[in-house]
Amino acid sequence: MAKQIIVVGAGPGGLATAMQLQASGYQVKVYEKQSVVGGRTSKLTVGDYEFDLGPTFYMMPDRLEEVFSESGRNLHDYVDMREIDPLYTLKFGDVEFKPSRDHEKTRKEIARLFPGDEKGYDLYLEKEAKKFDRVVDLLKRPFMKWSDYFSIELFKAIPHLSAFDTVYGQLSKYFNDERLKWAFSFQSKYLGMSAWECPGTFTILSYLEHSQGLYHPIGGVNQVCEAMATVIKEYGGEIYLNEPVDRVIVEGGSAKGVQLASGESVMADDIVMNADFGYAVTELFDQKDLKAFKREKVDKKSVSLSTFMLYLGVDKPLDLPHHMVLFADDYETNVNDVTNGNHLSEDASIYVHNPSVIDPTLAPKGKSALYILVPVPNLEADIDWEEKTPLLREQVLSRLEQEPGLENLRQHIEVEKIVSPREWKEDYHVYKGATFNLSHELKQMMTFRPHNKFQDVEHVFLAGGGTHPGSGLPTIFQSSLITKRLIDKQYNVSKTKRGTIPLTTKEPI
Repeated sequence: MAKQIIVVGAGPGGLATAMQLQASGYQVKVYEKQSVVGGRTSKLTVGDYEFDLGPTFYMMPDRLEEVFSESGRNLHDYVDMREIDPLYTLKFGDVEFKPSRDHEKTRKEIARLFPGDEKGYDLYLEKEAKKFDRVVDLLKRPFMKWSDYFSIELFKAIPHLSAFDTVYGQLSKYFNDERLKWAFSFQSKYLGMSAWECPGTFTILSYLEHSQGLYHPIGGVNQVCEAMATVIKEYGGEIYLNEPVDRVIVEGGSAKGVQLASGESVMADDIVMNADFGYAVTELFDQKDLKAFKREKVDKKSVSLSTFMLYLGVDKPLDLPHHMVLFADDYETNVNDVTNGNHLSEDASIYVHNPSVIDPTLAPKGKSALYILVPVPNLEADIDWEEKTPLLREQVLSRLEQEPGLENLRQHIEVEKIVSPREWKEDYHVYKGATFNLSHELKQMMTFRPHNKFQDVEHVFLAGGGTHPGSGLPTIFQSSLITKRLIDKQYNVSKTKRGTIPLTTKEPI
């Protein structure tokens, strides 16, 4: 009889793990509280318009391709991925910088806009390529005990990690112009951190964009989750929507199943936890069953910043790039306000996504689905979001209406939806509204991060941004690859083939 696996949460990490498990002969049931799959990577429908709730582009496509390959499928049979060129439009006042994966083209742009720094760009590409080559193997390994640090991969990586510097500090070794440092460091926000605090290792984020490109799946990034759900069902797996899990059933230190909000108990051999980590350990486990991750300990952990979201259905085509960043004039102060100051900036940086310029599926013909994101403090800050939401909306719209192509934007809004940190917590169960999960400082990385095999309860595994290697879609998919292999190891399956049924067990890993 096939081993029974329950996956809690149909976010990208849960779906990717479920897809691999079901393809390998395990019997998988996925329980999702929302009416759609995807979690923070789901489709948001507002009237006749469709939006990505969270991530709006994809990087490192090889991670996703491997997840599908491990499941006996080809990603490109399910998802139409279009490369974005230029990577994005970055606006510093009147200066527009449009970097590309074409390095020579980007070099010329830097020489034109930031003369003298093109040599730093050459050095950046050379040094960051070496760093990535060393770091990538660490992302593929589980870190569950101290001895995991004693590996050839880590010893090769150490000289290149820059772990005790910051992203901003590292980029200051390449570039002189502050705006150019910002252009290669704003990706720290993908981890929910400030570039002035984020470990220098993560300069590889911008390098990955410049070396491997960015991609838009037609229909939105949510289509990747829809595709994984399709594959799960093709293999006979079950996905239950509108079916919240209330509690993980634990007996003798081991998970035995879950209790649903309906009162039904469903038993299983293993649980894959894909719910937001902070929410899961504070709400889905009886605290007496936990040790390292009791509520009072989790409350002390550092979490990421949050986001204020505006989803707008606009009744006309917009002459805007696919996506752009409007930088605050004093960007460092803005970032510090969000990550440490715990208050809203008078001059905020704004991310604007206009996918309708290349994707006609998201809005009615002749109209546009416009997505706006503003980094803001998480719910640890003393901000009354009921009071601040309409004020911040007006601030953002006033700033956007100064941009060519967005004049009189308010007059063209047909539908809109707002998601503030309060909604991230209340509607999507995101712990403290911290959109990017636990932060990625050194004391919360690798073995210091919640392990892919949960430390506190046997037969519970983690997949998602709250476990190793971290948040962001590529690393979430890597977590699913690690977790699948750990489950195989638990059942002494050296290389599970699709369609096999693992029967034998050995001592827990």
